[in-house]
Amino acid sequence: MPFRFLFACLLLTDASVASAADWPQWRGPNRDGKSAETGLLKGFPEGGPKLLWKVTEADVIGTGYGTPAVVKGKLYIVGADGAGAGAAESVACLDAATGAPVWKMPLDTTKGSYLGMWGGGPRSTPTVDGETLYVLGSTGDLVALEAATGKIVWKKNLVKDFGGAVPKWGYSESPLIDGDNVVCTPGEKTGMVALNKKSGETVWACKELTDGAGYSSVVIATVGGVKQCVQQTMAHAVGVNAADGKLLWKVGQIKRATAVIPTPVVAGDHVYFTSGYGAGGELVRIGTDGKSAKVVHKTSAVANHHGGVIELAGKLYGHSDAKQWFCYDYLAGGDDLVWTSNKLDKGSITYADGQFYCYGQGKGTLVTVKANDKAWDETGRFSIPETSTIRPSQGHVWAHPVVADGRLYLRDYEKLFVYDIAAKAK
Repeated sequence: MPFRFLFACLLLTDASVASAADWPQWRGPNRDGKSAETGLLKGFPEGGPKLLWKVTEADVIGTGYGTPAVVKGKLYIVGADGAGAGAAESVACLDAATGAPVWKMPLDTTKGSYLGMWGGGPRSTPTVDGETLYVLGSTGDLVALEAATGKIVWKKNLVKDFGGAVPKWGYSESPLIDGDNVVCTPGEKTGMVALNKKSGETVWACKELTDGAGYSSVVIATVGGVKQCVQQTMAHAVGVNAADGKLLWKVGQIKRATAVIPTPVVAGDHVYFTSGYGAGGELVRIGTDGKSAKVVHKTSAVANHHGGVIELAGKLYGHSDAKQWFCYDYLAGGDDLVWTSNKLDKGSITYADGQFYCYGQGKGTLVTVKANDKAWDETGRFSIPETSTIRPSQGHVWAHPVVADGRLYLRDYEKLFVYDIAAKAK
């Protein structure tokens, strides 16, 4: 094991008491890349913040690129037992404060060769809702598990049960919980589906939508009194009625191709979509009736590959293949960016307590930047102490930073590093 514990001294968290700073799903509590935490460090000491614990051996969390979910003092993460074709996936639960293993459950979700392709390893993030954990395996198995024990409650397959098709590099979507439903994007014969989160039974299936599934994850928007599931597929930006699964709108002017990855960003009645491989970005406005939408403008200047973008105070922040790290006035549109910076390589972004946490994909360098539209205003920088020794050469440091309960979680494939970033000791 990569760490030693005196179990009598473990700080165990009562699962009945929810933390005010949980990170229960992909991109945080609201799927927007933002944490509500305050009281975090505004700069780092030399060498970076205090490393609380680490995982360095592959058999603990497994290999992959998905971020952890952190809820009620527990951390949940998906991995595989290697980078080769057919490597078995599992989900692991650790104590979030110490890294002590709690349970690990094989998922039996890989029956194909995607793992031997580009990068190798699962990409999705678990979704925690109450006492249940939801995980989407790379070949389409949607699995519900008991959060406390890892016991499998039910399982469905997006291909076998709904006529979906596994994307080239495997399903990478993170399941969305909407009330009593869990929502995913099988693609093709069923563009989107909602299942009862307790039983796994089908609530609705959107068969009007026949686009292939991309690698993005569904978000919720309510406009004109209509709650809708917003997603981008391999071909379009789409909105599906969250109540009955009817396709409300399907638009798109950018040329989505190869791998459509970033999660849509909702701000009022606007949704911003972006993708790499030359696609760029487009702003979509949902009509006042909630049942229509149109593209307001598009640009090639914002072409986010995989690290996500964040909306804050009317501006958009992230990395663009065209212009490095950027701030963009997405409502005004055009091809001019407010500011750009090349002081960090391509990477992912998270926001907390007035700062962006930008995580470079090359060496695992984490840079904090003041969240403002004036310039790249760097406040701290450090790199993880070691990078993966077994990650395929085509892969990079692709997991996004997670901020939860005064801690910063940084993954690189089979490794996980957890830092104390609270300004005052908890």
